[in-house]
Amino acid sequence: MSQKKIIHVDMDAFYASVEQRDNPQYRGKPLAVGRAEERGVVAAASYEARRYGVHSAMSSVRAMKLCPDLIFVPGRMPYYKQISLQIREIFQDYTDIIEPLSLDEAFLDVTENKKGITFAVDIAKEIKARIRKELNLVASAGVSYNKFLAKVASDYRKPDGLCTIHPDKALEFIGKLPIETFWGIGKVTAQKMHSLGIHNGMDLRACSLEFLHRHFGKVGALYYDFSHGIDNRPVEAVRIRKSVGCEHTLDKDVTVYSSIIIELYHVATELIERLQRSSFRGNTLTLKLKFNDFSQKTRSISVGYELTNLKDVLSLAKQLLKEVDLTGHPIRLIGLSVSNPMDEEDKKQKYPIQLSIDWDAKW
Repeated sequence: MSQKKIIHVDMDAFYASVEQRDNPQYRGKPLAVGRAEERGVVAAASYEARRYGVHSAMSSVRAMKLCPDLIFVPGRMPYYKQISLQIREIFQDYTDIIEPLSLDEAFLDVTENKKGITFAVDIAKEIKARIRKELNLVASAGVSYNKFLAKVASDYRKPDGLCTIHPDKALEFIGKLPIETFWGIGKVTAQKMHSLGIHNGMDLRACSLEFLHRHFGKVGALYYDFSHGIDNRPVEAVRIRKSVGCEHTLDKDVTVYSSIIIELYHVATELIERLQRSSFRGNTLTLKLKFNDFSQKTRSISVGYELTNLKDVLSLAKQLLKEVDLTGHPIRLIGLSVSNPMDEEDKKQKYPIQLSIDWDAKW
């Protein structure tokens, strides 16, 4: 069986680059997409801003301290979606097997491509060149034989990068990778790995499957495979939606229980509306609370019926809330989500998965 040819395309500082493209006065200057408010959050940062340490998901207050000259512009999500569709049209000239991860990145399986191009790297070059010529934007691309390596490769030489990881060089490449750069390993997991003496891919590969299971649970098997250059997940052109949720960042930190219940009601109401719009039905409710120190807690409960009405969701949400110790923990954000479709095999309801930002919400 021949190996797959996978490309991961990632737009460089997508939202910020669009704003700089459309507004010449912003070019070459540190720019953030988001709101310059006390409780604002950076949705995207230009590379000029990143040199100061500004990055997405950072609080606006922190970003402005790092970069006093930072320019904030409001996001234009409908417009970004239009551009994302234009990028998708370029992809479709080469393959229909496209798995979007968000508006600004996607996997492409070009093993059998529409143009009959032999080498995936040549397709990646063409796509990058067309995005630059037709949209005046810059993308980075990674090429390899699986999704993990293609993703790592696209991050390797950003911005405007192009990196190919050949099967014969994969283990050597992985061995030198800092553990923080592994797909799916965040800050907390990386710290835990450091405490276990795991600092790079070679260290991770030296760990047994049993050791990784013991310390990281089921995901330990994924880390084990990644360290050995294995990732059998296919590029999925259409994915089954697994959950529907929403979050509200509050205008002020909340500590009074009655106020928390009011905010919980608003989130639950929006969740029901989203469930109805998407025709999604599940029986597991998850509550997410983020506190003023940015730590967070989640609690979940599964029931024997589908969660479709406000009364049931709110009742369960209150039950989950009681399981969290709120003493001395002012709440900054409340989120609710429904997951675990009860009759997934029968319904086979499929939705294109696409990450997006609610620009009408407070950040």
